[in-house]
Amino acid sequence: MDNSHNRDIPILCTCSQCTNKISIDVNQHDYYRWQEGSLIQKEMPYLTCDERELLISGVCGSCFDKMYNSED
Repeated sequence: MDNSHNRDIPILCTCSQCTNKISIDVNQHDYYRWQEGSLIQKEMPYLTCDERELLISGVCGSCFDKMYNSED
């Protein structure tokens, strides 16, 4: 497995809650393997939890935290 994880393509994401646009650079081959069914954390461990969540659910980290704030 290539550990260099050359981030060669930008993925432009729009948060479904706040509509902020965020660009996430990923490795093309990692992205395709994830799209084919592999686990995102296996294919793109170099992304932050917030970046992976945005790719999976379309919700940015700030909005995710607001939605699931344990104090509410």
